[in-house]
Amino acid sequence: MESTRQKKVSRLIQKEIAGIFLRKGNELAPGKMISITRVRISPDLSSARIYISIFPSNDNKQVMKAVNDHIPRIRYELGHQIKSQLRIVPEIAFFLDDSLDYIENIDNLLKP
Repeated sequence: MESTRQKKVSRLIQKEIAGIFLRKGNELAPGKMISITRVRISPDLSSARIYISIFPSNDNKQVMKAVNDHIPRIRYELGHQIKSQLRIVPEIAFFLDDSLDYIENIDNLLKP
């Protein structure tokens, strides 16, 4: 169960990372829209698991590789954004959230 502090930090990180992807997303994945679906933070606030959704969903592995290659730069940008709210910038790790693809697949199976 997440504490109130974890929830607040998760929302803050989600908002700031979304802003970073809004500004720099075209460099990482040209022609793709990257959105942050969920952020899970450890109880000691030292690491964050960030789940991203990519639209359109072709070449997801290539986009994930580009995002993972730029983790130090993204963390640096995040540090500049949240330096007044958090003392330590958490380590970040990105994971693919494929729930939209799953929903689309189920929807296609249910159509007559």
